[in-house]
Formats: sequence, structure tokens, C-alpha cells
Amino acid sequence: MLEHLGDFKRTHYCGEISTADVGKKVRVAGWVDTTRDHGGVVFTDLRDRTGIVQVVFTPDISEELVEKAKKLKHEFVIAVEGTVRRRPPGTENPKLKTGEVEIYAEKLKILNKSLPLPFLIEDDIKVGEDVRLKYRFLDLRRNKMMENIIFRHKLYQTVRRVFNEEGFIEIETPYLTKSTPEGARDFLVPSRIYPGKFYALPQSPQLFKQILMVAGFDKYYQIARCFRDEDLRADRQPEFTQIDFEMSFVSERDVMDVAEKVIRTVYKELLGVEIGEIPVMTYDEAMKRFGTDRPDTRFGLELKEITDVAKTCGFKVFRTVVENGGIVKAINFKGGAKLSRKEIDDLTKFVGIYGAKGLAWIKVTTNGLQSPIVKFFTEGEMNEILKRLEAEVGDILFFVADKPDVVNAALSNLRLKLGRMAGLIDDSKINVLWVVDFPMFEWNEEENRWEALHHPFTSPKEEDVEKLLEDPASVRARAYDMVLNGVEIGGGSIRIHREDIQEKVFKVIGLSDEEAKERFGFLLEALKFGAPPHGGMAFGLDRLCAIMRGEESIRDVIAFPKTQRGQCLLTGAPDTVRPEQLEELHISVEVEEEE
Repeated sequence: MLEHLGDFKRTHYCGEISTADVGKKVRVAGWVDTTRDHGGVVFTDLRDRTGIVQVVFTPDISEELVEKAKKLKHEFVIAVEGTVRRRPPGTENPKLKTGEVEIYAEKLKILNKSLPLPFLIEDDIKVGEDVRLKYRFLDLRRNKMMENIIFRHKLYQTVRRVFNEEGFIEIETPYLTKSTPEGARDFLVPSRIYPGKFYALPQSPQLFKQILMVAGFDKYYQIARCFRDEDLRADRQPEFTQIDFEMSFVSERDVMDVAEKVIRTVYKELLGVEIGEIPVMTYDEAMKRFGTDRPDTRFGLELKEITDVAKTCGFKVFRTVVENGGIVKAINFKGGAKLSRKEIDDLTKFVGIYGAKGLAWIKVTTNGLQSPIVKFFTEGEMNEILKRLEAEVGDILFFVADKPDVVNAALSNLRLKLGRMAGLIDDSKINVLWVVDFPMFEWNEEENRWEALHHPFTSPKEEDVEKLLEDPASVRARAYDMVLNGVEIGGGSIRIHREDIQEKVFKVIGLSDEEAKERFGFLLEALKFGAPPHGGMAFGLDRLCAIMRGEESIRDVIAFPKTQRGQCLLTGAPDTVRPEQLEELHISVEVEEEE
């Protein structure tokens, strides 16, 4: 029979009971983790968010209490009153914070029961993520998940303290705003009051935080919710959280210094890890050495370009690629000559995922060079390749020839795969770096136009402003990304604060004056009224939290995440709504029937 809590007042959390409480009468409450009947004495592990404490029900205190305790099952909710005692010598449990003590129960209240569980409340469960997400209220009871969410709370508080100490002002920006498509699709919210019109959920607070700078709040920050209706991946969610900040009258270094203080403080205070000097690498150097603008610098296997050698060699595949404006790059996989042909074929299929049409290779062995392509190179050409790649006996050299973006994507991902295969990546290392001097624009072949590499409010380098309209490809942005172990955890830029430059950028990306006014008119208007030079940055809080907790998926550091298909299995969202709700919004829905 279930009981009421009544006047029961909890005095301690389970995980806080210690030897300092020996002899005290305490009251605890929580969930039954396990129950064991040892010859009439019942031992129950009681759990709350702070940990577990052992409760003992003995017949010398109450036979009736023992019989009641025997009825306890997994995840029953109970309240216990009893006296704290030391555990008998030899029965201590060093795995528990409370392992030296136990509570001898004098009162027991069974507050609620539980159905049989779809999975056990323990860390190493073997159950699909869909089941975990459906029963998220159970999944979050697991110690690992509980610690993840509490860690996230501590991350919030630490971040806020850093910004407060630096004189920033926390300001909320709207969730219901104007649709200003900047890459991803907006989530749209129909207006009941204005039929046929829609709000949009913000992809970021970008425009509002710039307007706050125009308004004179020279240091703003916000832990901001953002929304993007995009195709999802393991590290993406339709709703996510940014650590967002903006500053006026600053250079790139000013913004980067604040970001460095944030990352150093959270690592030191939450993990006890000191982050030293953070190096700066240009975009061009990152692409040249690693094939990506978010390089993992914990290991070598750097890319080497051999385009100059390939353009005159006898290997037609390489030569043709170069003649058509492509490049040839290579990786030296040290000690990899032992790879089998099947393993090489598997790696060839792997780079094909990134658009590479093939993967050429050369093994360096004690019997010479082994490869189907060696015969197409002169001795001088081959010696130059071996020298450039620092090849030694036992190595295997991998080559990709194609357009620069394909070569870099294929080899940068091959580099990571080989690094993991060879155990070259030290997961205990924390390598942080800045990548700067990004191109301002990238060419969209499908739409035959330039588009902003970051976003169209990023300022060009001052010395490149005059080249905006005549040579967009050469314009560099005042942008900066922070990369941690090969993952971009934050990015930002100095913004455009002059209307004339902003209008030029809109022209480069193909926006007419009318389109620019329609989409961003309120920002352009604000720039006319004394906008100060300003810049800022945003950290991806979900990704940062996942990295710090050693989790592969950001879903494990979000209390109620969506699946990769954007569904909430707990609530059933998205779902249909009542016809009268749609009628109020002046919306009709047409659903195509499946064939």
C-alpha cells in the first residue's frame, strides 16, 4: 500500500552521508537501486542524484519493517529514517562515496511503485538509443547521464561567471523573429493574428547582437537557443545552444582573448586541465598541411603536395588532372607497407565517399618500390617524391589527384582514419588552435554565384575592401575559428559596421538592393545611425560539453534531444494538431499519399 510523504523532511542527500554522520538520525529519500535479502536482514541501495547509500533493515529493530522491505523492487520510490553506523570491518565498499557507512532503518515509507524496467539503470547498458530516448526519464537516472547533465549545469555557471567578471551584460534576444535565410532553412511559426504571415525561430542571435552594439551595449553575452531546419547528423540537432558574445571597439585579438579565457577557465575549473599558449594557423596553412580548416594537430601524417612533379610525369591520370586545374597530394603512412591488398582496397572505397575517383599507392620495401604506378615516373621524379614525403623502408605512400576540394576532403579524412588505425591519436591530449584569414567567399557551382563562407555580415580585411567587387576570390575575411582536437568548437569575426561595405558584400553574393532590404532592412537601417566597429564569437556549447565529457554524441549531454531524424521519441513530436488549430492559423495541410 502506497503512503504519503506527510511531514517527512529530508535531512541529507544519499551521496552526502559520511563518517561525520555516524550516530546521527537522518532522513533520506530516493529510488531503490537494488535489494538483497541476507537471511532475514534486508540490504537496500538507495539512490538519488548525489549517489547511493546502503540502508539496512534488521529484525532486531523491527520484524514488520523487514517484511515491508522485502517487497521493495527496482525503482520503487521510498523515504527512510534511520541511524547512521559504520559498516562492520571488511564490508566497506570503496567504490561508493558512502562506502564506509550505512543507515539502520527505523521507518520506511513506500511512496510509489515502478513497472518492470525496459532496461536497467546502470551505465553500461546494452540497449538501442531509440529505447533510451523513448524512456528518457529512466535513461537520465543513470549515473553517467546524471553526471553529464550536472556537468553541463556547472559549465553554464562557469561561463556566466567569466563573462560577468569581464564586464559583459547578459541580454536575451527574441525567439520569434523575421525569416532571414542565411544557409540553413528557418523553422517557421504561423501567426494567428496576422493571417498568412510567419515568425521564424532564430538560427543564431547574429543580427540582434549586432544591433545591441549599435545601441551602445558594448559587451553582450547570452547562452542562446538556436534553431535550424537542416538535414541532421550525429553532431547536429534542430535546436542547439550557443555561448554567444559580442564586443564593440575591438580587434580580432580582443575577441580571441576573451574566448581563450572562457576555454581555459572551464577546462581548469571543471577538469583540472591547464591549456597553455594557443597557436594561430592561417586557413591556407591548415588546408596545405591537413586538408581541412579544423585540423587535429595531436599527430602527424601531414599532407604533401606533389602537383609540380605530377604535371610532367608519365602517369596520365595525374598529368590530366593537373592540366585541368586539379592538384595531387600524398600522405606517408609510416610503417604501413604491411597493409594487405584488401586493406588498401577498403581504403580506396573509403576515400570514394569524399568524391575521390581512386587512391594510388606506393610501398617502400627492402626489395624496392612496389606499385602499379612506379613505372610511369622517371628516377628523378620518384626520388623527389620520396624525398618530399620523407619515405623510408616500411612506409606506404597514398596519392589522390582531383579538384582541390575533393583531394583535401579525401586525404584529410584518410589521415584521421589512418591515425586511428595506427593508434597515433592520444585522447588524453587537449590541442587547441586558432584558424584565421579565411576566404571571404566560396563559389557555389550549382547556383553559379559567390556565397559567404561564414556569413554575409563578416568584415573583409581592411586591405582587401577595394577588391570586393573586382576580385572576390582574393578577399580574406576577418574571421577566426577555435579548433579543439580537430573539432570546431567556436567561431566568429569582426563584423561589417558600415552600410556601404555591407551593400557591396550583398552585391557579391547576388542579393539585389530590394532583396537585401527585404531580408536585412532593419540591420541596414541600424548601420546608418552610428554603428561602432564590433565583433564577436559563438561557442557550440553542446559540442564543447560532449568533448569535455568524452562523449561521441551531443545527444548524451542534452536532457531531451531529438533523434537524427529530428523526432522526440519521448513526446512523439513532431505530431499532427487538431483541425480547429489549423483553421485558427488559416492553414490547410495537404499530405501526399504514399504509392
